[in-house]
Amino acid sequence: MPIRNIAFGRPEEATRPDALKAAFAEFICTLIFVFAGEGSGMAFNKLTDNGSATPAGLVAASLAHAFALFVAVSVGANISGGHVNPAVTFGAFVGGNITLLRGILYWIAQLLGSTVACLLLKFSTNGMTTSAFSLSSGVTVWNAFVFEIVMTFGLVYTVYATALDPKKGNLGIIAPIAIGFIVGANILVGGAFDGASMNPAVSFGPALVSWTWTNHWVYWAGPLIGGGLAGLVYEVVFISHTHEQLPSTDY
Repeated sequence: MPIRNIAFGRPEEATRPDALKAAFAEFICTLIFVFAGEGSGMAFNKLTDNGSATPAGLVAASLAHAFALFVAVSVGANISGGHVNPAVTFGAFVGGNITLLRGILYWIAQLLGSTVACLLLKFSTNGMTTSAFSLSSGVTVWNAFVFEIVMTFGLVYTVYATALDPKKGNLGIIAPIAIGFIVGANILVGGAFDGASMNPAVSFGPALVSWTWTNHWVYWAGPLIGGGLAGLVYEVVFISHTHEQLPSTDY
């Protein structure tokens, strides 16, 4: 059972070179992702006079985040696992795939990466606002809460199926693009309602730099619950019980 596999780690793990390198990789990957994702919205606003909330803006945000996450996961996969998201790290912890101490290092690195990305964007755009995530008109915090749980469940479930499952086989090759695709698709679903964060780090950086904390808890609680549930479900149902890898088929 996953609960038996949960490990807190030893204090010395926090200073081990491999853990510090992995955390630094998470910092860089998250910076890359947030700079491209948040920056694309700022660029769209500049070109369209604040038109990022239009259908075209939603599609642009979906594509930018999908492409950027594909790259961010790819470049970090061999060093840190390419989490780029505290909810993914939490889901991995619940499933016993990362220790608590290393997970905390990842969280710190991811939040710093997002913050630095937003500071760089604010400076390089000559003071443009890094817009914090917010609810659309007519959307309640509980609507957004459920949206974030379901979307992040789908994301972390995809991470488990394509990257963490020990019997993933050749499917691991497409893990970064599958992870990018599910985020892009979820933005098309939830972007018009609550911005479709699925990632506490992505929400934290813009909120801190713009100092806008309205309903910010939703963008932590929803993704962490969704990510934790996905890790638990996949570990209990599929990994803890032996399952055979499907035979490959030549077409």
